[in-house]
Amino acid sequence: MTLAIIIIALIVVVGIWFISIYNGIVQKNNRCDNAWETIDTQLQRRNDLIPNLVEVVKGYASHESQTLEAVIKARSAVSSAVTPEDKMAASNQLTQTLGHLFAVAESYPELKANANFQQLQGDLTDTENRISYARQSFNDCVLEYNNAVTTFPGNIVAGSKFPRRKGFEAADASVRQAPQVKF
Repeated sequence: MTLAIIIIALIVVVGIWFISIYNGIVQKNNRCDNAWETIDTQLQRRNDLIPNLVEVVKGYASHESQTLEAVIKARSAVSSAVTPEDKMAASNQLTQTLGHLFAVAESYPELKANANFQQLQGDLTDTENRISYARQSFNDCVLEYNNAVTTFPGNIVAGSKFPRRKGFEAADASVRQAPQVKF
């Protein structure tokens, strides 16, 4: 009789342990989803600001149509991307094209002095900072989740139901290289 109680108690303890690990993995997975939704919200905020910025720039730099078209095309790619990986790639491309747009704006002193342009540029800079922070938070969640599903005993509980997730990486390999400073 005591052996049966010990076996039942052991099964209950192992069951509770398994459920605890499983629930921990589910919570980490949900945190990753939440962090991604935060990035998605910030990307949408940026996408909402871009048409206004393009219109302001058009008024001052109408012959810079290639740059403006590249920004519009990159914005459209972000909006139409479905998977997180596609959104990451499209977002990185949009960031690069916005950099080109701001470089073009440097050639137009009247545009740089325009209050609407300055406000939109400030809003976009603020949004880029938020996106950067959200990406860092997402990567932290992905690291915690990946650790949970790849280390023992989580890897046994996770099985193939919880695959590893991919975090954000630098879009351009050149940003990983140390800048050369020459005087």
